[in-house]
Amino acid sequence: MARPTSFRLPEELLSRLDDEARSTGTSTTALVAAILDEGLKTRRFPGIIYREGPTGRRAALVGGPDVWEIVRGLSHASGKGERRVRSLAGELDLSVQQVRLAVDFYAANAPEIDERITLDERAAERLRDRILRREDLLSA
Repeated sequence: MARPTSFRLPEELLSRLDDEARSTGTSTTALVAAILDEGLKTRRFPGIIYREGPTGRRAALVGGPDVWEIVRGLSHASGKGERRVRSLAGELDLSVQQVRLAVDFYAANAPEIDERITLDERAAERLRDRILRREDLLSA
């Protein structure tokens, strides 16, 4: 449950927050909550950033893939434990440390990353269905 909180912020910062909230179609309170959440997570996990995309903001490695892509890839990588980490790092041209960072971020934020994986799986299923319908129509 949300709890009322009061902060004293510079007028210029409040103005920028209001402008950003308007431009993104969200409330200032929701924007502040999202920025704080992302900021605390990226502060705790240096090397993780958030980037915008067609399905919203998502966690990613700086200069690398999204965390959900690494986690999904790791679940399909060969081997176990560190061997699996090394295998995926080589496959994605990442360092072992980058893969570990994504794994650590996932461990602390599993619901967020699991939701991203689910969204991707649903999008892929919709695309497969569309392709099948198109092929059925064209082959009839």
